[in-house]
Amino acid sequence: MNKTDKAASGWTNGFLGMLIFSGSLPATRLAIAGFDPLFLTVARACIAGALGLALLLVFREKRPERHDLIPLAVVASGVVIGFPLLTALALKHITAAHSVVFVAVLPLTTAIFGVVRGGERPRPAFWLFSGLGAALVAGFALMQGQGASSIGDGLMIGAVIVCGLGYAEGARLSRKLGGWQVISWALVMSLPVMIPAALATLPVSWAGISESAWWGLAYVSLFSMLIGFVFWYRGLAQGGIAAVGQLQLLQPFFGLLLAATLLHEPVGWSMVAVATAVVLCVVGAKRFARPVALVAAR
Repeated sequence: MNKTDKAASGWTNGFLGMLIFSGSLPATRLAIAGFDPLFLTVARACIAGALGLALLLVFREKRPERHDLIPLAVVASGVVIGFPLLTALALKHITAAHSVVFVAVLPLTTAIFGVVRGGERPRPAFWLFSGLGAALVAGFALMQGQGASSIGDGLMIGAVIVCGLGYAEGARLSRKLGGWQVISWALVMSLPVMIPAALATLPVSWAGISESAWWGLAYVSLFSMLIGFVFWYRGLAQGGIAAVGQLQLLQPFFGLLLAATLLHEPVGWSMVAVATAVVLCVVGAKRFARPVALVAAR
């Protein structure tokens, strides 16, 4: 695969991953209506971890080397534990429509951690476009006003920081281990902690848990925790952490559409206008994402 085809494949895989992740917060909102946030976090990790372990065994994947264990632990801390738990807690205080706009900060946190951990150096114009895109979404969030909560907002800010680190670290490892292998190994590493935690936080009674809450648990366990990462990490590894990471600027608006459809939360016309502007920022960021100098050989 030449560089052009590789970059195109990276953006395609990244888009599919972003599209899957767009449903995470609305699905989490559905799930916490029937499940405690802590149980939801550990249960989704256990389900996805069992599937990840099965995949690793079926395809007889080679175990990670010793020096890969700490980076995998970072991935697990960020995307298996940190982001799911913090967002579930945040959604106790804010609406899904309000929460999804915070993921617009993810391209910046992912890019920053990509610079620190991945050695990428995008052009200055890249930062201009990505910063402008994030500012547009932040302004959109402030204009909404509904569902705001300082506790919920603070939890979402923490969530996007730890998730950005997990994305960047996972993308760096994907170049060596493969995309689905990284998230699978991270999930498997978390099982010794998650299984006892799941047993300790089991609901006292399963009666009264709505069908929509079960569907929410199924989505975040299968798609948000595993399938989405197969596409996302592959996309970041192929197209570049900072470049493909800008697709996350589109995620809030797909999430808002799902929130309106699934949760019947109102979405105004301003969403379309801001979404269009954000798309232009993604296009601009993509154009200037190529590093000025070659990344040092690893």
